[in-house]
Amino acid sequence: MPTPYGSRGGLAFGAEELRVLRRAVALALHPSPVTADDVQDCLRLAASLDEATRESARLRAFLVADLGRYRAALPGTAAGYLALLEEALGAGYRPQPDDLAALRALRGNPTAAALLRHCERVRLTALPGGLSAAGQEQEREREEGEEKPEERPSAPNPGPAPGTPRPARRPVPTPGEVFPRRKPATPPPDQHLAAG
Repeated sequence: MPTPYGSRGGLAFGAEELRVLRRAVALALHPSPVTADDVQDCLRLAASLDEATRESARLRAFLVADLGRYRAALPGTAAGYLALLEEALGAGYRPQPDDLAALRALRGNPTAAALLRHCERVRLTALPGGLSAAGQEQEREREEGEEKPEERPSAPNPGPAPGTPRPARRPVPTPGEVFPRRKPATPPPDQHLAAG
């Protein structure tokens, strides 16, 4: 039976399954009389493909349900949630409004901030009339501009008036000057007690 491979719906076939698949493709391309064994093999392969597709859908549903459980337990499960969301996005998952809200709450985490930008971009491109290719380029340029602070022309810095003496620059004190060493305390003089 073909087995689901990865979370994108890929299937892994065995050697016997590939032989049957190759024979079915050959029969489809070059019709010829078909034996009963070939028909049975093709039917078994079709049933196996259906079962593997159902298993893939079950795994995907489990991933989405697991993602919901992690999201409900935030912020304690932030690391697991972010890893699971990244895996789900790689599998073609469309972020829900709850995912975006959770990522906004975790924005202090660099991974969450990157996933938030990615999810917002995915969400906008999935909507009709969302970002076009040119809009995505402008969005990317805008994000790069946010990372680098703009150089604003500042007003000319008025220097000291002519004839004003310049303040003397004091050197930065060393830690030894700021926190001088404590002198060891002198031990009290020996006292002898007289026994009475």
